[in-house]
Amino acid sequence: MTRQPHVKDTGVIKKTILQKGQGRLRKLAKLQYIYEKKSRYFAQVAETAKMMAGRELEELGAKDISYEFRGIWFTAAKPDFYKITYQARLLSRILIPLVTFPCKDKDVLYREARKISWEELMTPKQTFSIVANVSESSITHSNFAGLRVKDAIADYFRDRTNRRPSVDTKDPYIVVNLYLHRDVATLSLDASMGPLHKRGYREASVSAPMQETVAAAIIRKSEWDGTVPLYDPMCGSGTLLAEALMKYCRIPAQVFRTRFGFEALPDFDPRLWEEIKQAADKNIRPLPQGLIAGSDISEHSVTAAKTNLMGLHHGADVTVSQIDFREIPGIEDSLIVTNPPYGIRMGKDRDLKTFYQDLGLFLRERCARSTALVYFGDPKYIKHVPLAPSWKEPLTIGGLDGKLVKYQLF
Repeated sequence: MTRQPHVKDTGVIKKTILQKGQGRLRKLAKLQYIYEKKSRYFAQVAETAKMMAGRELEELGAKDISYEFRGIWFTAAKPDFYKITYQARLLSRILIPLVTFPCKDKDVLYREARKISWEELMTPKQTFSIVANVSESSITHSNFAGLRVKDAIADYFRDRTNRRPSVDTKDPYIVVNLYLHRDVATLSLDASMGPLHKRGYREASVSAPMQETVAAAIIRKSEWDGTVPLYDPMCGSGTLLAEALMKYCRIPAQVFRTRFGFEALPDFDPRLWEEIKQAADKNIRPLPQGLIAGSDISEHSVTAAKTNLMGLHHGADVTVSQIDFREIPGIEDSLIVTNPPYGIRMGKDRDLKTFYQDLGLFLRERCARSTALVYFGDPKYIKHVPLAPSWKEPLTIGGLDGKLVKYQLF
């Protein structure tokens, strides 16, 4: 609907705002954001998963990749950008840069934020939230910086429509991201309306569940391609199983996300977006019986894993059973991926040294010709496993400072 300039009772017309979707007005106003000029975007990703994420971006069509602290700049044509946002498994967020400017104080931040034509992204009736990150700058507090941007957006609409949009931190219409580093500010739009690890399949949980991007990184690091069965003997709520299923069956990581931030952009192409989604969804393939399976000693965990898997395409074809890994007869000629319990999930009174010794004996004696990738949320327990690792790599992601260890079992 075309919005008219707000007219007050005094008859004075407030400042005209651009009409959302009116391409001619945008052209006349010479409005062009950074992403429009350069097709350049920023992916936030954990430092230890950055190189893997860069390769994933390239596979999905990204170009001109450059690595920054906790993130990756990349260039992508619009179809590839939509595809990346829908399918990437390792990224935390994707940001769409609007403007960047030198910023040494709160007044500059407020003034520059007010220059953006916010009506191109939302209306006064819609809500927004701010995510701010400040480092090595004259402005030292992220919350304060976020408040200045919030005020700029609210005042922008107040001056033009006599209405202020509301802030909604739970379910906003758009998420605005402020990154202020060394007195240079970048204002961006969150492409996906929140963290990308929230896939949407986790309906049931256990204590200290593994984050989805951690599980996706482990599956990718394993180089598993479906030629051998995959098994998780301590599956918890089934996150590793779910991410393995999504990878093998080519299920888009954001298949359950109903709304994306880029839909608010003035150049959003709904027809192209629908084509990208349909092409990805048609590429989903079935899961062979017995290819992915798991188990757990806890009945609650097994129920949670089954519930989470059931919501996914072909999740019913993943077998999950209740059994202590010490009682499993054997897992041979397979890939074993697991995140063993440690302090948080086991309780401080448990004998974890014996637990990890038992795990090592199980892998050595009953998992012939298999490969095991074990994620240690607390690396101090690695030394208690009586096996020589093929390699150990840090994987600090999802709030965990852990290590991924590979064991080649003969």
